[in-house]
Amino acid sequence: MKATTSANSPIPPGILYLDYAATTPLAPEVLEAMMPFLTSSFGNANTLYSLGAECREAIYAARETMARFIGAEDPSEVVFTSGGTESDNAAIRGVLEANPSKSVVCSSIEHHAVLDTCKAVARDRCVVVDVGPDGILSPDALRAAMPPDPCLVSVMHANNEIGVIQPIRKLAAVAHEAGAAFHTDAVQSAGKIPIDVVEMGIDLLSISAHKLYGPKGVGALYVKKGTPIRTQQTGGEQEFGKRGGTSNTPGIVGLAKAAEIAMEEMAEEAVRLRALRDRLIDGVLSLVPDCRVTGAHEPRLPHNAHFLFRGCEGESILLNLDHVGICCSAGAACASGSVEMSHVLRALRIEPEWGQGSIRVSLGRYTTEADIERAITALASAVEQVRRLTASPPLSS
Repeated sequence: MKATTSANSPIPPGILYLDYAATTPLAPEVLEAMMPFLTSSFGNANTLYSLGAECREAIYAARETMARFIGAEDPSEVVFTSGGTESDNAAIRGVLEANPSKSVVCSSIEHHAVLDTCKAVARDRCVVVDVGPDGILSPDALRAAMPPDPCLVSVMHANNEIGVIQPIRKLAAVAHEAGAAFHTDAVQSAGKIPIDVVEMGIDLLSISAHKLYGPKGVGALYVKKGTPIRTQQTGGEQEFGKRGGTSNTPGIVGLAKAAEIAMEEMAEEAVRLRALRDRLIDGVLSLVPDCRVTGAHEPRLPHNAHFLFRGCEGESILLNLDHVGICCSAGAACASGSVEMSHVLRALRIEPEWGQGSIRVSLGRYTTEADIERAITALASAVEQVRRLTASPPLSS
């Protein structure tokens, strides 16, 4: 499916959606693939009769698709979950429980699903490593911070807020040198840039369907064969005993269809989105004074632009944009509603006068050149209005 503004776009009329990093609309082809399993093919995949066998075969095919999607050697290494948060928790809690008393290492800009889980489970055995001012964790910094007894290193493939891509292959090598398994949260990167778990040295990897035009409530965890891990969700032998519970057949089928589309279009779409993103960045920087882009320009996800506007509050900018039908985010969606800087910006040591005016703009399949021009003008206008109001004296009572 190509980018389009035609009738098959699921974006509501009049809305300019620029928050694809928060969630993506369900692709029409994905919904079409799911529909039989939401209606007539409703059987339980664990039953023996033909209605269940239809679902079982669909899940088997989906598992093979997901294995191809990430370069896994065996489809049985793919475990279907309810999404990225469960996948992160299952990986971290599972490995730590299989290695009691050992340490876990993660970066300071991890998603809360990783960062909070590591701290909650490992407590004083959790080592958090700082990234550089560009948002990248260097292999040397990871090696220097490595405790004597690590069982797991978890570093996200690409950051959900600033879009910076980590040198996963090199970081995984450092983890393996220390005798630790390597987990990466690929929720933001899957479907945007290629992943090959074997070539990259990844032992565990998390994916969420709703970030790549699939349904909400379903995801996957890759677990390399031989990785010590304890089952977190007991109650059945589904997913090779790694995750109990009745299989979400329509969700799994939808995830696989979304991955299939991504494999077909990823390379071409990355080129298109990178050009649109760079035009957005150039346009905003040329029109808005006291503005800068957060983190390294490259390597960065092709659809991500993260701006800092000095002397503004991101929430106020968002309200102005929403008033004209534009949807984007003040940093990470999971942290919305707070006027404080996100932990990612604090980890980058961004000054508060800059960090409180952070805006994440993320493009997607339905973003057009005309949308970018509209966004540049609207963002410049919104920042100007916020700054003008902020500079105005308070009304007398």
